[in-house]
Amino acid sequence: MRVLGIETSCDETGIAVYDEKLGLMSHTLYSQVKLHADYGGVVPELASRDHVRKVIPLIRQALDEAGCQFSDLDGIAFTKGPGLVGALLVGACAGRALAFSLGIPAIGVHHMEGHLLAPMLEDTPPEFPFIALLVSGGHTQLVKVDGVGQYEVLGESVDDAAGEAFDKTAKLMGLDYPGGPRLAKLAAKGEATHYKFPRPMTDKPGLNFSFSGLKTFAANTISAEPDDEQTRANIARAFEEAVVDTLIIKSKRALKQTGYNRLVIAGGVSANSRLRANLAEMMSSLAGEVFYPRPEFCTDNGAMIAYAGIQRLLAGQTEDLSVKGQPRWPLDTLEPV
Repeated sequence: MRVLGIETSCDETGIAVYDEKLGLMSHTLYSQVKLHADYGGVVPELASRDHVRKVIPLIRQALDEAGCQFSDLDGIAFTKGPGLVGALLVGACAGRALAFSLGIPAIGVHHMEGHLLAPMLEDTPPEFPFIALLVSGGHTQLVKVDGVGQYEVLGESVDDAAGEAFDKTAKLMGLDYPGGPRLAKLAAKGEATHYKFPRPMTDKPGLNFSFSGLKTFAANTISAEPDDEQTRANIARAFEEAVVDTLIIKSKRALKQTGYNRLVIAGGVSANSRLRANLAEMMSSLAGEVFYPRPEFCTDNGAMIAYAGIQRLLAGQTEDLSVKGQPRWPLDTLEPV
């Protein structure tokens, strides 16, 4: 089976072709960062319109790079949710219409399932079962994974997601959008012992997260301290270490609670080098293994949607002719494969 994957959940248009036997044949990505930079964040209407402009040209480009034609496709996978409803509908309309015109099945994919399965695109994919730490701009979740579609959410953020907290704190520091990567770069210049930020909810039982208070703590520190480059770097370092430590403490707790010894980390924040290094150290101390997608598949992309979609299409799951987007869609409501 050969599947075309379409990702349009937020501000990146991602298209990929995945073959059951050959693996990933091509993937293309267009980022809207420059479009939204003047506004300091994603403008939903502008995002939707830009997806309309880019989705068909990128589909043609992905097919050309894969050396195949529309007639070579056996299925279409598109992101159905969660995400911005207008952006989701662009991909859903394109995917559903294309599948209908070709007489092939289509499947709506859960965006976070795509992230969760992204490490399966690597040469050494993880085996089931494992714990997945999903950290992005919109989600922070710990998920018990026993197979494709066999998910139990063990904990999640009760307010801001980790990536959202990174971006908001970066904005408070005057860093350009997208702020998360810029804050991490600034943190590399900071002194580790200058500030000590709280590790929220780590002194309480359970696996939920909260980053809103940490963001407020950072805001108060920023307003009370001198506005110079080194001070900002020190604050960035303290903030990043607090987020990383919190994620590690909760991940370790989830591993001990389940008895699993494999950890998958995915989503945009999984590209953070400090988080990767500290998680690798933690898993080594536990005699376990940690798995990541390559950096280009940490952010939103079509390859993860094509992979997740082909798993469900091979299991006989398909989408009806209606075009739907699900801005809110709990991960643990998915059907098992």
